[in-house]
Formats: sequence, C-alpha cells, structure tokens
Amino acid sequence: MYVTKDIAIVVLNWNGKPLLEQFLPSVVEHSHKAVIYVVDNASTDDSIAFLSKNFPGITIIQNTENRGYAKGYNDALKNVEQPLLCLLNSDIEVTKDWLNPILDEFNSNENTAIIQPKILDFKQKTHFEYAGAAGGFMDKYGYPFCRGRIFDTIEEDKGQYNDSIDILWASGACFFIKNEIFSHLNGFDDSYFAHMEEIDLCWRAFNANYGTRYVGTSTVYHVGGATLSNTNPKKTYLNFRNSLFTLVKNTDKRVFVRTVIRMMLDGIAGIRFLFQLKPKHFFAIVRAHISFYKNLERILKKRKQRSKRSNYYKTNSIVWSYFVKKRSVF
Repeated sequence: MYVTKDIAIVVLNWNGKPLLEQFLPSVVEHSHKAVIYVVDNASTDDSIAFLSKNFPGITIIQNTENRGYAKGYNDALKNVEQPLLCLLNSDIEVTKDWLNPILDEFNSNENTAIIQPKILDFKQKTHFEYAGAAGGFMDKYGYPFCRGRIFDTIEEDKGQYNDSIDILWASGACFFIKNEIFSHLNGFDDSYFAHMEEIDLCWRAFNANYGTRYVGTSTVYHVGGATLSNTNPKKTYLNFRNSLFTLVKNTDKRVFVRTVIRMMLDGIAGIRFLFQLKPKHFFAIVRAHISFYKNLERILKKRKQRSKRSNYYKTNSIVWSYFVKKRSVF
C-alpha cells in the first residue's frame, strides 16, 4: 500500500528562479509528507541560493552540467529512493489533494506503472494545456496527440475527461512512474536531450506490458513553453527528430513503410511552414531529418533490444483526420 511519503516529487530546474519562486509554494502547500527534490541542471543564476534560503526542507540535487530533461533526470534519480516518482515541471501549479487520486490508482491497479493527471492551462484555466491535456495517444505513423488537444486545437474543460483510462503516453510536465519500472526500462533515452523522451519511455513500457493511465480526478495547471517556446525552431527540430527516433525504436515490423510515410508527411509540414513564412521551422525539419539519418545505425541497435506490440495506435493518421476530415476532437 503506497502512501504520500512514498512519493518523491522531483522538479528539474535550469536558470528558473522566477518559476521556482512562483510555483514551488503550491507544491509544498499541497504535497504534505511527500519528499520534494529540486534537481539543478548547472544553473548560472541564483536558484540554489534562493532554494537554500527559502525552502530548507527541500533536497537539492546538483548536476554538474546541463544535459537537458532526459540526462538531467537520469542522473538525478539515481539518488532518489522513494518507490513512486513524480517528475514535475517547474512551471506547474498543483491543486489541493492532487496526490490522492494518483495514490488510489497505483494502489488499486498493480499493473499501472505510469500516471498522468488532468493538465489545464495556467494562463486560461478553463481550457486544457497543449502538453498532455487529458492523456496521450499515437497514430500509426508516430504522430502523438491528446484528448483535449489535437495539433493546435485546444478544448475547453467541461468535465468531459474526468475519467480514468488507459493511454499510450503521459506528459513529462507531470509524470508519475514507479521507481523500479523507471530503472527497469533504463530511464529516458539520453540522446533526446528534451521533448518526446517521455513518449519513448511510455512506448517502451507499453511494449513491456506495463500500463500507463490518465487520472482525470487529479488536476494541475501548466504554463507551457516556459523553458522553450513553441515558436522556437529548436523545439520544432527536437520534436520532429525525436519523434522519428521514437517511431523507429518502438513500432512493430512494418517500421520501414511507416517511417517513409512519416517522413513524407514531415515534408508536407515543412512546405506548410514555408507558406506560413516560417522558413526557420522548415529548415529545422530538414536538420531533424539529417540528424535522424546520422543516428539511424544507433537507433536500429536500440530497436533490436526491444520487444514490439502492434496495437499501439488509436487511429491510422491523425494528420488525415484533422486536416482533411476536420476532426478536432478524439
């Protein structure tokens, strides 16, 4: 039986003192008995001094360099012993009793390895937030989407997703996972740096027959884009590159056809960026594909180490459903 003290809430920070100042108090207030850690990714601001002065009860783990979300957590979590981990973005506001439904799910379903709560937009609290919304799914070609958010269409929260269901992936913005499962799956793929690493981890968990759940009775509010905005071409590069990595590593034996079709769809997305007068994002996709080719041998080696399940996707093409059939709610 898991209780609150079994949860380690682990916040990753890089030069984010203003975010810690704004959001950490809600985590402390509403997470009684949970153990709170802040992992500092070699910040050059005064984050450490601020934490030491204002939050003496929080454990600080200092990484020696900034290797992004994936490597930052992989290194830090070796020092965390609690059986349940909550990887929490520094721009998240939590709510009263947010941990109780999570504990209930872990205690009632032994196969549940990963959980995501409902993620709403801090800036518009009546609506879902882009990064995770009401639980993540995948189409056949490796395009991720969420209930409550498909591409740029964001739904208003009207209680339609106050349920608990199986999902394929949970958002890294607020990501609960059993510590032993995180270790068994060898954590995140360090090569991702940031973006999509949680989807890769969840897909590997799915292939290993572990369950990932969305629990809509627990709510958090996420700013989103606080560390890397959607308008930043680097984010486009990482998302497109890491999505290809994830597809090749984890999909079943039809990997070649699916990857070719996926890259063609990426090309269409690139042309769309050109028509939108966003050439930097077009070239970000080009660089993503070049990096994918350079890393292909390494990715194929990782693929050989994984078992594959063929029923990972909920729709053939979310691109076709959204842009052609005009379906904006899943």
